[in-house]
Amino acid sequence: MLDPGFWTFVGLTAGIYAIFALGLQVQYGLAGLLNFGHVASMAIAAYTMAILVVRFGLSEWLAAAFGIGAAVAAGLLVGLTSLRLRADYFAIVTICFSEIVRYVLLNRQDLTGGPEGTIGLLGRGQAAAYNTDWEGLVGRVREMVSSGTGVEVSRDVLMLFLIWLVAAALLLVVRRVSVMPWGRVLRAIREDEEAASSVGKDVFARKLQALALGAAIAGGAGVLYALQFSFFTPDDFEPLVTFFAWVVLILGGAARVSGVPLGALMFGLLFAGTRFFDFWPLSLLDSADRAYLRLIIIGLLLIGLMYYRPQGLLGRRQEMLLE
Repeated sequence: MLDPGFWTFVGLTAGIYAIFALGLQVQYGLAGLLNFGHVASMAIAAYTMAILVVRFGLSEWLAAAFGIGAAVAAGLLVGLTSLRLRADYFAIVTICFSEIVRYVLLNRQDLTGGPEGTIGLLGRGQAAAYNTDWEGLVGRVREMVSSGTGVEVSRDVLMLFLIWLVAAALLLVVRRVSVMPWGRVLRAIREDEEAASSVGKDVFARKLQALALGAAIAGGAGVLYALQFSFFTPDDFEPLVTFFAWVVLILGGAARVSGVPLGALMFGLLFAGTRFFDFWPLSLLDSADRAYLRLIIIGLLLIGLMYYRPQGLLGRRQEMLLE
């Protein structure tokens, strides 16, 4: 608990999930869209960036932009084909889409590296790297900070600063958007879609815009995830990851943008921190059992929140009355 590296790792995990959950906040908190396949946007952005860098030689910056664009395009595809469905059917479509994406990534080994993930993008026997330029930039920044301050700064501390800087900027943007006429219209649609439609609001277009914006933010989380962890596999984007975002959302307060960082920090401590806890009674379990216990605790927490306080810690119950 006193190791700075422990808290750095918790903060990194929390920061990535704060951005990821912020995209879900736009879709659900503002527009009332039950997206159970949010992780697809994260996976598409991360893999698009890695494939464009390794297989097509694009710069990492341009590839990252294309990755986020691909996530938005996928979100628009899902929205155009299924947004007119009832909420529960739309949720089923989104989780099916995320699984289609994951299985394509898993089985198109010639394109994605298959089960080996991005390290196998060049084929068997060759280790691929997509973040060489980024690591070089981080190394130069570390040298500048060290020479200027005399303090040795680790790579993870720099990434922690960057990720939370991006999270704070996106938080301010979403908070600002939520109080603008566009955001107020989305809230009106969430509360009473028929009434909003009757006064001339284009419900379908506004929902589609919310879906696209949320996908873009989740795509940004995917790019940062890729840059932080150097390589990844399709198993990193299982449906469970979407429900981690839902835990963050509900912890902080659904429909409350400012609650996302709080929910992310609590989730980061629970998810990333518990793997290092070895005091009694957790010391009675081995590391694999503690990993499973962590997921059980997260599931029980989600059930308890939905039963006792569905609006979250900072949310308002009035905003969560769903038909």
